[in-house]
Amino acid sequence: MSTLILDKVKTIKTLNSIAESGLNVFNNDNFTIDNDSENPDAIVVRSFNMHTMEFGNHLKAIARAGAGVNNIPVDKCTEQGIVVFNTPGANANAVKEMVLTSLMASSRNLFAGLTWTKTLEGEGEQIPKLVEAGKKQFVGKEIKGKTLGVIGLGAIGALVANDALDLDMDVIGFDPFISVDTAWNLSRNVQRAMTIEQLFANSDYITVHVPLTDDTRAMFNQATFSIMKPGVHILNFSRGELVNETDMEAALESGKVGRYITDFPNEKVLKMKNTVPIPHLGASTQESEVNCAIMAARQVKEFLETGNIKNSVNFPNTSLPYTGKQRVVAFHRNVPNMVGQFTQALSSYNLNIADMVNRSRGDYAYTMIDIENKVNGDIIPDLKEKIKQIEGIVTARII
Repeated sequence: MSTLILDKVKTIKTLNSIAESGLNVFNNDNFTIDNDSENPDAIVVRSFNMHTMEFGNHLKAIARAGAGVNNIPVDKCTEQGIVVFNTPGANANAVKEMVLTSLMASSRNLFAGLTWTKTLEGEGEQIPKLVEAGKKQFVGKEIKGKTLGVIGLGAIGALVANDALDLDMDVIGFDPFISVDTAWNLSRNVQRAMTIEQLFANSDYITVHVPLTDDTRAMFNQATFSIMKPGVHILNFSRGELVNETDMEAALESGKVGRYITDFPNEKVLKMKNTVPIPHLGASTQESEVNCAIMAARQVKEFLETGNIKNSVNFPNTSLPYTGKQRVVAFHRNVPNMVGQFTQALSSYNLNIADMVNRSRGDYAYTMIDIENKVNGDIIPDLKEKIKQIEGIVTARII
């Protein structure tokens, strides 16, 4: 059922602890933060599982203060006309630092060495001699001159690739969907792999930075391991499900994979040999949480106040300069003659269009129309009803 709402004060609800700097974005008379609200205008969330939640008819936006949106029922939101935002790049530096730290530490057997050293507690004056005698079991490799394969050259992957070059590594990158913005930020010294198989075959270390989709699920498996160099190190700071863990366990046992560094431990992973299980610390820095919170809040604020959309995972990114004119925004089925019906509805009240934009994404589209003349308050209910009756409308607002 379609809805149309004339905006007033907007209610924001948070489902996790959100950095105060982010909440301060809503610090004006147009917003109120109410975490007890049953029907907010927007929700800001981090990792809270929303899949069993029912959404009120006022909910217009959900912003994930982070990159992944697996905890949000995106398809359900799309059907109900709720825009879902994420914050790509806000935690990129934090993840990059963790990738490079893990790359070097695992290559030098630092994690295993530290664990072994702790077992010497209580040996007193014998500890220095025991250290000298035992350190040979932890002899590692330098990363200088080795080849790092980076799968996914978005905000995180590009930073990892560039910094690995500064560490005197050779870097191969693979991303068939690389954006223009990312390409500008990527060093020209990053070698381009034409196929992912080429990257697998030539890398000493492989780090993956892609979302979990039907195409990427279990992309690390027996078949892909067979292409790789013996003893390759694999770093996974994206999603645990990118790896077939049964195949990974076998590859680690055989030595085909020398080390598996993952930010997503579970019972099976903890039992695997030569695995470095990190407790999901990739983006866990004070700076990252602040950056994500501010970015998420700004995107929600912009959308609620102007209708503009940036960094949505289910709506088309759409922007129209906001000049203060009354604006109709509508999310609707991507079918012919929708824009024509909008203009007919407005012209029936002698309302002229000052500016407009229409963007589509799959089966849906998003339209913003600025009205040249002030809409008489007396006709707003009729205009609302006329827009609601257009077949294919999911949600609409007058700002």
